[in-house]
Parts: sequence; C-alpha cells; structure tokens
Amino acid sequence: MARNVTQRRKILNTAAAWTIGLLIFFPILWTILTSFKTEAQAIADPPIFLAFDWTLENYGAVMERSNYSRFLWNSIVIAGGSTILGILIAVPAAWSMAFVPSKRTKDILLWMLSTKMLPAVGVLYPIYLLFIQFGILDTKIGLVIVLMLINLPIIVWMLYTYFKEIPGEILEAARMDGASLKEEVLYVLTPMAIPGIASTLLLNVILAWNEAFWTLNLTAAKAAPLTAFIASYSSPEGLFYAKLSAASTMAIAPILVLGWFSQKQLVSGLTFGAVK
Repeated sequence: MARNVTQRRKILNTAAAWTIGLLIFFPILWTILTSFKTEAQAIADPPIFLAFDWTLENYGAVMERSNYSRFLWNSIVIAGGSTILGILIAVPAAWSMAFVPSKRTKDILLWMLSTKMLPAVGVLYPIYLLFIQFGILDTKIGLVIVLMLINLPIIVWMLYTYFKEIPGEILEAARMDGASLKEEVLYVLTPMAIPGIASTLLLNVILAWNEAFWTLNLTAAKAAPLTAFIASYSSPEGLFYAKLSAASTMAIAPILVLGWFSQKQLVSGLTFGAVK
C-alpha cells in the first residue's frame, strides 16, 4: 500500500514538473514558430500552430535591415564585462563577510538586497545626467558599469551563501602553513567554491543579457545590445509580429545555447552545499 502511494506521488510530481516546464517553455516555442510565418499568418485568428507555410523571409528581412553581428558583439561585451567585473569585486567582499564578519554584516547584506527593490526609473534621471557628465552615454563601458552595479547585490549574496558552506578550519590551516591573504583566496577558497562561482557567473550573464530598461535608456546606436535590436521592430507604423519574433529568436538563441550546455554546472552550483 505504501509503495503504491509512493509511486502515485512520484507520477504526480513528474506530471506537475512537466506541466510547469511546458507552460514556461510555450511562449519561447510560440515565438520561434511565429518567426517562420508570414505576417498574415502571425496575426491569424484563430492562431495557426503548425499548419502554415514555413518561410525564412523574416530572418532575411531582419538581416538586411540590421547589423545583427554588431548588436550581438555589444551584448557579449556588456554581459560578459559586467559579470567579470562584478565577480572580481564580489569575491573579496563575500569572503570578508563570510569569514571575517562584523556586527553589521547582516545589516549590510540586507541593505544591499534592499537596493534591488528600488524602482529603476526612480534613479534613471540622475544616472543619465552622470553618464552625460562623464561622457559615457551610449558606450559599452557605461553599460558594463551600470549593469555590474545593479547585479552586484545578487552576486555578493550568492557568493556569500556558497562561502558560508566552506569550513573555516580549511582557511585557518592554510594560514598556519604560511599562506598570504591573496593565496588563501586564490588557491584555497576559489577552487573549493568553483561550482558556486560558476553558477553565479552564468546567472548574472543571463540577467545582464536580458536587461532591457537600462540598455534602452542609456544607449542610442553605438553600444546598443540585442535588447535594443528587438525593440527596433516596434515602430509607429505598427508591430510586425513575424519579424519581431525572428529578431527575438536571434537575440535569445545564444543565451539558450549557453544555458543548455551549462545546465549541469548551473544546477550543481545552485545546490552547492545543500547536502553535507
């Protein structure tokens, strides 16, 4: 009896997991399918799912209208640069909070997290003026800095959580063997926390890649990433759903491929320290 209950529970859990997964994936699937339709088929009522004339004309039109490679390169530089810079700042910050905590460490962590609750539009104007003042408006370095800053609380929190799972006695042993602070962080702490650092890096690449608010408001042409590339297909003349879907598919394809090939590292990093 107990075995039957357990089997039914496993079946229900599996069915629920598949249902949730399909619901999450369906908008992506629909976008990809729409990118292969004509504009008339894209707005057909009732919607056409698979019985349509597949075409690549939308991708051809997108490539003719826009320099996709430039937008892609900007996204790679901005997402990669902001993540690497954030990791370089967050590793020593998380190390100090995890292994040399003060009375205010938890307060600082909560304060950092609270900044994520601030509406971005509330600080857009002063940041926009600062960008003009320093001459970094519509530049990749400007977006690298601002995306690093808005994602830094998440990076620090995640690394802090991972570092707390590492026994402090290991670092103490390294100090007793004569390891300097730099050697302790680089050669002892970092190798042990590689799964956590990798998952943090991957998650923040995804966050930076998908960021639209700051990239649309702080760029015009030179540093515009793929989010601006997608937005360019919303015009006063109307929405071109098929071409917009093609542009969206081209924008999300690189990050989907990255997520697919790194899913094992991402899951192992997110569960780092969960089982002792």
